[in-house]
Amino acid sequence: MADPLLLRLSPGDPAQAHWLAVGSAGGPESGPLSLAAARLGTRPLIVLVPGTDVLLTHAQLPAARSGVKLQQLVPFALEEQLAEDIDTLHFALGRRDGAGRTPVAVVARARMAEWLEALGAAGLAPAALYADTQLLPANPTQTVALLERDAVTVRPPGGEAVTLAAEALSEAIELAQTDGASHGLILYAGEAEWQRQGAAVEALRGRFEALQVQRLPGDALELFARALPAPAAINLLQGPYAPSRSLIAGARAWRWAAVLAAALLGLHLIGQGLELVVLHRREHALEAAIAQVFQRAVPGATDDSEARRIMAQRLATARASAGGSAFLQALGALAHARAGTSGVRLKALSFHGEAATLELDAPSVETLNALAQSLTRQGWPAQLTGGSLVHGRFSGGLHMNRGH
Repeated sequence: MADPLLLRLSPGDPAQAHWLAVGSAGGPESGPLSLAAARLGTRPLIVLVPGTDVLLTHAQLPAARSGVKLQQLVPFALEEQLAEDIDTLHFALGRRDGAGRTPVAVVARARMAEWLEALGAAGLAPAALYADTQLLPANPTQTVALLERDAVTVRPPGGEAVTLAAEALSEAIELAQTDGASHGLILYAGEAEWQRQGAAVEALRGRFEALQVQRLPGDALELFARALPAPAAINLLQGPYAPSRSLIAGARAWRWAAVLAAALLGLHLIGQGLELVVLHRREHALEAAIAQVFQRAVPGATDDSEARRIMAQRLATARASAGGSAFLQALGALAHARAGTSGVRLKALSFHGEAATLELDAPSVETLNALAQSLTRQGWPAQLTGGSLVHGRFSGGLHMNRGH
């Protein structure tokens, strides 16, 4: 499974959040949920909701029952412990422990609807929904506490977290120490929280074997990320809020988009088909025109394939002849000779057989003589045929013939 995007909803405004791409080099970010959606990519989404809105408890439930049956039984098993009407509450179950107790998370249905509505409006579909207090690190021998904003969350060794107002720090510690034993205390706190509650924490030092204070640079999101994956945490997306239901709702919401996408794909395929028809027609017309040209060029051919073969032979013969012609060799010799002289301009050239007559313009008659000597050395004997001075330059004729 890919590293998730861990997103924590703000207690006062579920449309605002803090998030962290677990395993990436970047740190936590904050802002509206729409910005978090842009950061999600292909990562699974894990959402943390305020633990103050979720009651964590245990229930004694019959063994060997299906999950659906237990979901139906747990409200009645906890009814006497709850002040609210059980019909307004959502119950999510954890893994049954060795003592036969089943962990249960209880939250108001209205609160679940508020969270999921805010997430859905931003196009976010969580794979899991946890109370943030359940991701407070657990320690088998020490009490762990988190001071954040105006609340303190305390988790005793092997117990559930307890959240109270920050001013009730001492009472929260007492609730956490239900076994009466003295443990060490690990306290996580932001700078502002430590400034407000540091003295109260120091006053509790004598009640613990050891006290460690770790400052948080900002939101506790990085601290919660250390607890992932969290097999003991209770996923609130159960029963009517199970992801399968969410996926179906999401599919319905995107139904019209899918219809439009299918329509566009259909139009594209139709356009491609029409273009292929036009191209086939043009190809047939071109084939017919080529056949007419072949028949005119090779009147004796019995069919198009024979005409194509004869034309190919003629082209090959013409190309071979052109590649070894005296004309091209003469031009090559002239280009080489001009490279060794400067200021020579070619005014006219005529070629017949293996002889060429050139009209040239040069700075002097000596320059043309040097050009003739260079041609002669390359196997093209050359000589001047006359010339005259025109405006300070020598204009004359040159005859070159490889056959003599």
